[in-house]
Amino acid sequence: MYIDIIHIILPVFIIIAAIISVLLKDLLSAVIALAAMSLLLSLEFYILQAPDVAIAEAGVGACLTTAIFILAIKATKRQEEEA
Repeated sequence: MYIDIIHIILPVFIIIAAIISVLLKDLLSAVIALAAMSLLLSLEFYILQAPDVAIAEAGVGACLTTAIFILAIKATKRQEEEA
């Protein structure tokens, strides 16, 4: 009963986080929303009884990719700072 509700609610939150990450103008906020989506996706994998895939998604998708994106954002200049 509760698992069925979670299987309905969790993909909705994943889609909402993905849409938010696309719609945000601030790149850092978009990366954080993308990391939240990846964490929710790893939770869905864990609930679907695929813990190895969940660990890989959490490690690569949420942690490593987020760190790379943040480092890339820090290495660039904002257009507001140039003017």
